[in-house]
Amino acid sequence: MSAFEVLVADERTQLDAFVEDYRGMIEHTLDGLTEEQVRRRLVPSATTLLGVVKHVTWMQRVWFEECIGGGTRAALGLVRTPDQSFQLADNDTISSVLAAHQDACMTARAIVAGRALDEVVTGHRSGPRTVRWGLPPGAA
Repeated sequence: MSAFEVLVADERTQLDAFVEDYRGMIEHTLDGLTEEQVRRRLVPSATTLLGVVKHVTWMQRVWFEECIGGGTRAALGLVRTPDQSFQLADNDTISSVLAAHQDACMTARAIVAGRALDEVVTGHRSGPRTVRWGLPPGAA
C-alpha cells in the first residue's frame, strides 16, 4: 500500500501504519552507532539510546501482552516499573536489544490480529479499555 493510500484508508489500516512507523523509527535510532555510543549517557539521568530501545520493547510487551493479551508482568518475565525497563545488563548489545524489540513487535502484531478496535480488554491495571486505546501513541 502506498503512503497516499494509507492516508485515506480505514482507521485500522492507518493505526497499524502509525505503529509500524514508530517501531521502525525507534530501531533506526541505533543505526551506525557503536556499542559504546549507544550506552553513553547524554543527560543527567541513566538514560541511554540503548536503554530507550529496551524501554520501548518493555512498553510493547506491557501494552500488548499485558493490557491487551491479559498476561501479568510476573508471568511474562517483565520488570515491574518503567524505570527498571531502562536498565541495561552487561550482556545487552545493539543486536540483542533490537532482536528483543523485533520479537516483542511480532508478538504484539499477533495479539491484535483479528481484534476489533472497539473490543474491550481487561489486562490494564487501571481497568478495562478498548484495543484502540492501546494503539498510538501508547504502542510506540
